[in-house]
This record gives sequence, structure tokens and C-alpha cells, in this order.
Amino acid sequence: MEGAMLIAFDSTQQALRAEMLLEYADIEIDLFPTPKEITAGCALSIQFPPGALKDVQEIILQEHVEIRGIFALDNNMRYIGIEE
Repeated sequence: MEGAMLIAFDSTQQALRAEMLLEYADIEIDLFPTPKEITAGCALSIQFPPGALKDVQEIILQEHVEIRGIFALDNNMRYIGIEE
């Protein structure tokens, strides 16, 4: 996924719940191993395209999904948190 963003979680349960909700909303996602530089309690993250950010944030908020944060890659290929 070119320029993908990433949601990190503290629990597998929340990751799988978010996967179901985002797929139901027809948002293109991929389950992805959480990068080592992101401290999270769960080894699974979800990648999604930057154009879906607003929809993803809305679903997470409305459905009370517990996340560690949303991250984007910077120019140095490091993940930068955009939301906690």
C-alpha cells in the first residue's frame, strides 16, 4: 500500500475489532506486523491509505475502538504519531 498509514493497538481484540469495522465500511486495509519502533501491546497493526484517514478516525471514535495511535511514515521512513 503506497504511502500507507498505520493504526497500532494495545490488544489483539481491539485490532481484530477494528479490522472488522473498517472492512464493513469498505476501507482498504491490511493487517500488518507492528513495527519495532512503535511501542504497542499488540503485534498486529492495520495499514490503510492516507485518503481514508478521516473515515478511519470517525469509525474509531464512534465505535470506541481503543488504539495506541495512528502513525504515518516521514521522509526518513520512520513512523510519526499523528494521533494518540
